[in-house]
Amino acid sequence: MTSPSSRQIGLTALILFQSICVLFFIADVIEDIQAEGWASVRDAHTMPELGATIGLVLGVAFEIRYLLRLLRRQAQLERQMSVAAGALHEVMENYFRDWKLTPSEQDIAAFTIKGYSIAEIAGFRGSAEATVKTHLNAIYRKAGVTGRGQLTSLLIEDLLRAPLVEGRADGGNPPNASAPG
Repeated sequence: MTSPSSRQIGLTALILFQSICVLFFIADVIEDIQAEGWASVRDAHTMPELGATIGLVLGVAFEIRYLLRLLRRQAQLERQMSVAAGALHEVMENYFRDWKLTPSEQDIAAFTIKGYSIAEIAGFRGSAEATVKTHLNAIYRKAGVTGRGQLTSLLIEDLLRAPLVEGRADGGNPPNASAPG
């Protein structure tokens, strides 16, 4: 899981600060009522404190709800990214198998699809740039493409055509899916 965003940290700090303020105001209002009785609720000093306390409680409740919504959304996006990454990996492996790429070619193809340069790939693999170029030419020939852009496009297009999730746990159609007809 990724670290919390600065927005989440800021919102959590604000909630904590406001909660401390709420506790202070509640204690002060209770002290005023104990000292002067319930008639003090209509007092010019106690009424604004009571209103501020209610406002702070409502604000804290709203912020907690908003923070929880942010955290749920972040978790959902992380799950979707994981599914997409897994799907891309699966599509890549299927193509690599179909093209009968060697393990070295698979490695270089994966780095190429991720956008690394020939020099970077050579550095990662501890090989010469000429060796990486030779492997890339073999990959392009086996894949029936002319370059990096077509290789990446081939995989992305295949990924976009297929749904990321085979089926849902509830057996229903995904949102916006048309019913079989």
